[in-house]
Parts: sequence; C-alpha cells; structure tokens
Amino acid sequence: MLVVAVAALTTGAGWAQTEMPGPLVQQQPGGQATIGQGWRLLTLPKQKPPVTTYSAVLLDGRTALRIDARASYGNLAHALIGPAPATLRWAWRVDQPNTSTQLNTKPGDDSPAKVCLSFDLALENVPFFERELLRLARTRSPEPLPAATLCWIWGHAEATASVISNPYTKRVRYVVLRGQGDATGRWFEESRDVAADFRAAFGEETQTVPPVTAVLVSGDADNTGARSLAYVAGLVFSTGAGK
Repeated sequence: MLVVAVAALTTGAGWAQTEMPGPLVQQQPGGQATIGQGWRLLTLPKQKPPVTTYSAVLLDGRTALRIDARASYGNLAHALIGPAPATLRWAWRVDQPNTSTQLNTKPGDDSPAKVCLSFDLALENVPFFERELLRLARTRSPEPLPAATLCWIWGHAEATASVISNPYTKRVRYVVLRGQGDATGRWFEESRDVAADFRAAFGEETQTVPPVTAVLVSGDADNTGARSLAYVAGLVFSTGAGK
C-alpha cells in the first residue's frame, strides 16, 4: 500500500520540493531533538488502522527517528526533485522486531523500518499489464502514482540481499538488508549504491535510473497486527546522479 501513500509527493502540491532532503532529525539549541523541516506524515486515504508514531529522540549520542508501529501504518516523507543520489547512507536499529513479517505475502507485508526512494519512471518502461493497472489506479487517485518505488527494508526470515516485489503492487520493490539474524538494540550502518540497487530491482524495465520524486522512512504493522520499535539516524544523500 506504500504506492498509494506516496502519491501526493509526486506533484509537490503543498510541498517544498528540493534536490536534497533536509535532515531527517536535527538537534535544537538546548539539546532537544526534532523531526527536520520538510518531512511530513503521509497516511492512506480514509485510513482505518492507527497511524505509526514518529518522534525525534537522542539515543546513544545520535539524533534519531523513533518508529513505533502498533498495528499501524504511516510514512514520514520528503518531496524531492532531481537526479537520484549516487549513494544513500543511514544507521538503524530494531529494538522490537516483528516476528510475523513475511514480505512476499499480503498478511505479512510489514516491517519495523524501511528507507525508500520513489522514482519518476516513464510509463512506457512499465510492462503492459502493470501499466494498464497503474493507469487505472491513476484515474482513481487525485494525484499521479509513482511508477517505481525502491525500499531498503528490515525484514525477518527473508534472505539478506534478496529483492522482493511488494505483494500488493510490483511498482514497489524491496531490497532486504536486515532481519532475524541481526541483533536487536544494536546500530547497523548502511551505505547503498542507489543505481546498482535500482537496476537489481527494476533492471528488466530500464537500465537508466530515473529522477527521484520522494524519500520515505517508515515502519508499519497494520497487516500483522503486531508491534515493532525501530530507530533511523544519519540519513545522508551523496551528490551526483546514479550511473
């Protein structure tokens, strides 16, 4: 369902689009941590599940985004416009994993933490059947839906480095980075080659990395009805387009 929630970002209506996102979390004078400017909470139209709680905290000397999902859904997002970054870096930890996660199934399509980019993929690159479904979905949405969203995700039993299509729509694809084999309550540093990961996920459609339209950080537990707790810190874009 992520593809629906990011739709509002593709036009930038009411959003300040930038080539680089502002800090995800920043420390204010006096030591208080706040969510950065330009980041907005997005939910589904007429959403029934509770909304995932996002807050800024100081943890282990880091300013971090706390992601508390309790049978809930919601995305923290920042609109962008411009070429894809060459590298995306961040640190994250999971203190309470979701052991019911099964990313290739609709009932298990939840994650304690994910970092995503939406891309302005040209419609002609989308396979015919999916293109027609996307066109139909766009007629029912007040905003154009992105044709490609790539998420780096904290799963559960999935194989590390596996690429999985979202069970609701192949327009969203996951690269699994962490899961049950990774210790809880411990920070892990990530550095991703955006172009390489995009081609691993969408390379059968295009080898050219499209411009980005949004970056999202989120956690959800609405499908499993479970609870998870995670933190993301130090989200940094490198300059330059993906090659």
